[in-house]
Amino acid sequence: MTTVEEAVALQEELAPQVIRTVPDGFSPKVAVGLDVAYGSDDLVAAAVCVDVATLEIVDSVAVRDVTDFPYVPGLFAFRELPSLLKALDRLKVVPDVLVCDGQGIAHPRRFGLASHAGVVTGLPSVGVGKQALGHYDPPGPGRGDWTPLVDNDEVVGRALRTQAGVKPVFVSIGHKIDLDTATELVLRLSPKYRLPETTRAADQLGRRVSAGGVGVQDVTD
Repeated sequence: MTTVEEAVALQEELAPQVIRTVPDGFSPKVAVGLDVAYGSDDLVAAAVCVDVATLEIVDSVAVRDVTDFPYVPGLFAFRELPSLLKALDRLKVVPDVLVCDGQGIAHPRRFGLASHAGVVTGLPSVGVGKQALGHYDPPGPGRGDWTPLVDNDEVVGRALRTQAGVKPVFVSIGHKIDLDTATELVLRLSPKYRLPETTRAADQLGRRVSAGGVGVQDVTD
């Protein structure tokens, strides 16, 4: 088991590996949403692939697993990422970008779940958080309005209004992406609701499997 001190040290070691630019020719066709649902003594890691053009689900996997890492703010990746990687490994469709329900560089050590997932897999990744880390001015009321998200005088993301008059989400670079591209992608994936369709689909699958166990892949290794 990794200790809290070891986890913090690993984040500090890996954070410089985050690439904050987009690869040449980046044009994602399939985005995968990653989310975790918690039960009484286990968790369900869900990975749902969505066609970026049509927003149709093209593949999905849910894995029931366990974790022995404690609930520590800023270290969620150590609870969730091992199980999410198992779900990713079982997908038949290869995604072009990861969309994580959590933070990327909008993190005290600039290495949240989205950055950790991106560095480990080598895939471009985006963090879409429901809560802000840092300070921001409220964006304008219209869809697509945004303001910088700032932590310790560094811009670490954007408060993005995905729907008019709805609370913003907080978009940050995960890995191999820039803020403009991440913002555009999140808006493309959020035509009707506050959260991207990738996140919504992964959340719904995780909750459904956690509640009923239908279609789940049990993994304990």
